[in-house]
Amino acid sequence: MFLLENFIQAVAFTLDSLLSIYFWIVLISALLSWVNPDPRNPIVRFLYGVTEPVLYQIRRRLPFVVAGGLDLSPLVLMIGIQFTKMLVVKSLYDLSLRVSGIMPGPLRGV
Repeated sequence: MFLLENFIQAVAFTLDSLLSIYFWIVLISALLSWVNPDPRNPIVRFLYGVTEPVLYQIRRRLPFVVAGGLDLSPLVLMIGIQFTKMLVVKSLYDLSLRVSGIMPGPLRGV
């Protein structure tokens, strides 16, 4: 069972790391949008290329996130990333503990 436990923990850790990196990419991209950087810069092109497809979908599905010229779609995406980390990643860590026989949280001792 330790192999399954380690696999689940590895998936949880990898997902947590990827979501954290993407959170920072979204934050940096949002901050860069305030200073109007050179769009030909390869770093700027990478940041916008990675974030704009997701931000476009948020703007398209939730048109109220752009209000008065202020685009709140990066904030919505960052909240979604944090929600996913709290819900999915913590659930995977708890599942790995259940597989190992250690009961996490309020079910301990039941």
